Parts: sequence; structure tokens; C-alpha cells
Amino acid sequence: MESKAKLRFARVSPQKTRLIADQVRGRPIADALRILNLLGTKRALCITKVLNSAVANAMTTGLMDVDNLYVSSIQIDEGPSQKRWRPRAQGRATRILKRTSHISVVLEEL
Repeated sequence: MESKAKLRFARVSPQKTRLIADQVRGRPIADALRILNLLGTKRALCITKVLNSAVANAMTTGLMDVDNLYVSSIQIDEGPSQKRWRPRAQGRATRILKRTSHISVVLEEL
């Protein structure tokens, strides 16, 4: 059995979020949440919310023991980017991309 959760259009950069996701992939839920709590960044908070949602989904079904769950897979995909413009010298403009992420988590039992 597995439990899944997704967070779409999170206003965090996928490249930076993948660095945090690599630290919790394959770990038990308690260890993963402890690591994310110590990091304390916005990206870690987004991943924590998705992990807690996946645990709640596992508890709702009642088919899995919550104490034996581990992060089977965590995937950070790129969402659409918001385009913004920044004025530069001599009347020019530079494009700014505000990137978004889709965070997917799958939990399984040990």
C-alpha cells in the first residue's frame, strides 16, 4: 500500500527545492520531519505540508501503520513561471522569472 499527496504551484524554485528533497528521500517519516523542521526554510515548510498531508491520507484509509511509514519517493517538478520585468539602464528591461514547483510525495510501509 502507498499514500500519496501533491502540492501544485508552490512559489518556490524547483532547483533549490530538489536539494532539500534529496535529504529526506528514503527516510522514515519521523526523521524526515525532524530534518525539515531544523532547516526552517520556506522550501522545507512546503515539503513538510505535503508530508503531513500524505500521513493524514494514510491515517484516513486506515490500511497502513503510520509509525512504519517512510518516504518512498519525492518528486519536484517545474510548474509555470510568472514573468516580470525589471527596468535597467538606458531604457532597457530585464526579464525576471518567478518559478513555481509541483511537489509530489509517495509514502510506503516498511
